[in-house]
Amino acid sequence: MGLLKNERGVSAIEFAIISPVLITILLGIFQFGSVMNAYLVLTNAAAKGALTMALGRGTATPYTTTISAITAAAPNLTPASITTTVTINGTACSTDAACTTVLVAGVSAVVKTTYPCNLTVMGINYAPNGCTLKAQTAQMVQ
Repeated sequence: MGLLKNERGVSAIEFAIISPVLITILLGIFQFGSVMNAYLVLTNAAAKGALTMALGRGTATPYTTTISAITAAAPNLTPASITTTVTINGTACSTDAACTTVLVAGVSAVVKTTYPCNLTVMGINYAPNGCTLKAQTAQMVQ
């Protein structure tokens, strides 16, 4: 009869039941925070790239300088994983020569960046179709 009234160890059993759920939630918060940080850094890098391209008129290497500015603005992202597309007044340019010919004052320079992300928490992928962060910024060429 005394064994049924003994409540020692009940809190340990309750903790054992609830702790996996709490750990999963905590790891999910950390993973989501990491992805959010990558998104904010990528957005800032796109803005720096667009500003660099907008101010690149008259320089010999506007595209190379823009890519370098994007890489420098995203130090915690893997540079090889950042995909960048630059368009000047709707015309794509991916070389210094191509960008130099279309950089005219008053037109729009648009920089689009993408970066892969990971939303896997404790072996469960919450983005099974893939997770890609995207950022776009436009600046008027000076």
